[in-house]
Amino acid sequence: MLQARVKLIVTGDDFGYCPRRNQGIVECFLAGAVSNVSLLVNGSAAADAAQLARRHNIPIGLHANLSEGSPVCKALKKNSSLLNKDGFFHGKMGFRTVLAKGLLKMSEELTAQVDLFCELTGHVPHHIDGHQHVHVLPGVRHVFAQVLKEYGIKYTRVPVEPGLRSCAWIEPPLMDFYLGVEKDSLDTLDVFKRHGIRWADVYVGLSTMGKNMSVSDIQSAIDTAVAAFATKENFLTTQFSPQHQQSRTVTIELMVHPGYPTIPPVGGCGEGPDDFSQSWERLHELQTLMNPDYFMMTVTYKNPTITCQYTTLCPFMSYVL
Repeated sequence: MLQARVKLIVTGDDFGYCPRRNQGIVECFLAGAVSNVSLLVNGSAAADAAQLARRHNIPIGLHANLSEGSPVCKALKKNSSLLNKDGFFHGKMGFRTVLAKGLLKMSEELTAQVDLFCELTGHVPHHIDGHQHVHVLPGVRHVFAQVLKEYGIKYTRVPVEPGLRSCAWIEPPLMDFYLGVEKDSLDTLDVFKRHGIRWADVYVGLSTMGKNMSVSDIQSAIDTAVAAFATKENFLTTQFSPQHQQSRTVTIELMVHPGYPTIPPVGGCGEGPDDFSQSWERLHELQTLMNPDYFMMTVTYKNPTITCQYTTLCPFMSYVL
């Protein structure tokens, strides 16, 4: 029987967005509810976030942002296809609309964000993912992968969540967006593989975002994802050497956005805080992750040939497949 250990990576996104977001994420990390974070280097509290990561030894990666707020590359602050007439990024949907026209050039900005991350933290990002999932978009994925390769960064996120289509509580417009992200992600896999980039075996976080998060929903999403992964043919055909063929470590990344509500005018990435950051939903995520029941989750999947047993939280950069 193939034995599989399941390690859960819990990534707190949008670190650096505002001081209250930083506070909530740090509290979750210190409590053991979050294992690593992704930093918005153009966030209003990015420098504070980097200091907090150093102080508390928080594993930290880059949340590459091409869609919200202001660029960090000074050369792009004027007359750039990445920016609208007001000098800001085009927004989550606006970015996709302009990108579809083939008008965007983003390598300078991505490089500038990695460089600023290094300046703020003193090291290269342990991983890079994309704010609002821009890194898997056509027209971005190749540039993104090349930047990671140039800096020797090995890990990213592939936001394909098993069981997503059966989540009836997700409103249709949001579901359409998520399914678009899923398609773009699947189309990106070969690009990442060719550049030697790796990602967690299983991703969860779209179905449990904001008001949709509860301990039982997280548990259900993880169980569904592990079962889906475990039944894949390639799960049984391990790439390990013969002495390791009876053992496998399955990594799950859970994307979360905990924090205390942003209070204007503080916060944001250059344009001020958005509505979601000011809502109760960020606090709801924080409270869910601090719920004692969350720390008692277990994941067990069994069939005649596979046993999966949940083990522990782990920092993003520590897992090796």
